[in-house]
Amino acid sequence: MGEIFNYEQPTKYIVKSTEYDDNFNTPVLTAGKSFLLGYTDEISGIKNATVENPVVIFDDFTTGSHYVDFPFKIKSSAMKLLSLNDNSDNFYFMFNTLKNIKYVPQSHEPHWISKFSSFEIYKPSQEEQQKIGSFFKQLDATIALHQRKLEKLQELKKGYLQKMFC
Repeated sequence: MGEIFNYEQPTKYIVKSTEYDDNFNTPVLTAGKSFLLGYTDEISGIKNATVENPVVIFDDFTTGSHYVDFPFKIKSSAMKLLSLNDNSDNFYFMFNTLKNIKYVPQSHEPHWISKFSSFEIYKPSQEEQQKIGSFFKQLDATIALHQRKLEKLQELKKGYLQKMFC
């Protein structure tokens, strides 16, 4: 994996204030399950990830990861920011490969350098990576769409139940 991904220490992207507000523009992310902590009005030290140049936020202690394709700041330095060494590789394919490594942390220590960077993976041709990566990206987009629909239906049901018992 260390030959696939470059890693960057995220220190220069750490948010200075935790006074988050949904009216601000820049998301503040964490590598944990909550992912989005809030929004900041800080304009310096922003990691400029894009659709063409995404990054993976890798939690160095839990080994969880998130795909990010938009500008952001972060809450803490307990992570690595991963980007491709070779831009001809398919990022989404490599991200899914990383996410599917079967490894359970046994101790509270950084895992990218000591463990993950030395894992060996099967690396298909760029054409195959592109096809697989595109398929999974489309599948994830469909899942996200259905999750949003589910949330709206759950809110609708909640509203009907409140009306029914008021």
